[in-house]
Amino acid sequence: MPPEIEESQSDFKPNDHLANERTYLAWIRTSIGIMAFGFVVVKFSLFVKQIGIALGTNIKTPSHGYSAVIGIILVAFGALAILFSYWQYRKTEKQLRTRKYVPSSVLTSFLTALMFLISIILIIYLIQSV
Repeated sequence: MPPEIEESQSDFKPNDHLANERTYLAWIRTSIGIMAFGFVVVKFSLFVKQIGIALGTNIKTPSHGYSAVIGIILVAFGALAILFSYWQYRKTEKQLRTRKYVPSSVLTSFLTALMFLISIILIIYLIQSV
């Protein structure tokens, strides 16, 4: 085998690329989970109203109806997380190919801050609706 082929094969680390792909897929699963949660938040309010109509009772629901807005925002943030995770995947892939990998926690920090903010908003909303 020629020396240049052996050298390029020894520098190529499939495990690094596979780890990058696994991380990307984990971000995709997280994004789907965020979007599913947003969908549930929107549909739960509708479900409570329909149950009230079916039972012929007036179920008390908050008049301001923020659950639809919160749910839509969650779905939008899930979609943004998919876009950002793809961008991070491609950036890491390029760095691995050029052997100039620089770790970054921007996506993780952004998503953590965003989910914390949404959690606080949901807590406030739930406290007001009790």
